[in-house]
Amino acid sequence: MAGCRLVGRDSTVLALQCDATVGLLGQTAGSVAAPADQGERVVELQSSPARGVFRRIAEQVNQINRGRHLVRIHIDREIYESPNPTTGEALYELAHVAQHRELFQETSGTHENRVVPRDAAVIHLKQDDHFFSQRAVTILVNGEPHEEIETRISFEAVVKIAYPVPPSGACIEFTVTYRNGPPANPKGSLTAGHSVKIQNRMIFDVTPTDRS
Repeated sequence: MAGCRLVGRDSTVLALQCDATVGLLGQTAGSVAAPADQGERVVELQSSPARGVFRRIAEQVNQINRGRHLVRIHIDREIYESPNPTTGEALYELAHVAQHRELFQETSGTHENRVVPRDAAVIHLKQDDHFFSQRAVTILVNGEPHEEIETRISFEAVVKIAYPVPPSGACIEFTVTYRNGPPANPKGSLTAGHSVKIQNRMIFDVTPTDRS
């Protein structure tokens, strides 16, 4: 795997080369980093403190590169190759997971599948790890089970599940309450135009009222 080194044409240049690309990190006034096609060479820099700083940077970059390699993983039954280690946000980007969905990592045995946070936290992968962004959960609407694969449900969707054929009446209004929800919304009321996050065995009660 390509590494990093200090390069330059004379001892006044401080540059770092990684993967055949020279990145200028600092230099004395009037000096220019040597382009890749002009025969860079590793130089002894006149400033010992500067030389030490940039060598430490090169060593750190090389250490990161040595620790990263590609592994095969599965997201929503599709095969991907990902650097390892990686981050949650990188996995979401890799599989183009929609903003309203969550990514889960399958676990073995009786352990609950882990939610992958959409952030920069480091995740260590294993070959053929499985992830999914769609998981069916069962919610109870007026006592009847219903499967959902979305992570949220709207007021209108809950009402349609409870009453696929609207009750008769000139001015029917619906009241939707829920309980046994996730920590973000364990219980409450759902109103028209809004949605809530759902979890398995969440309970919804839908009550029609004729205001005529």
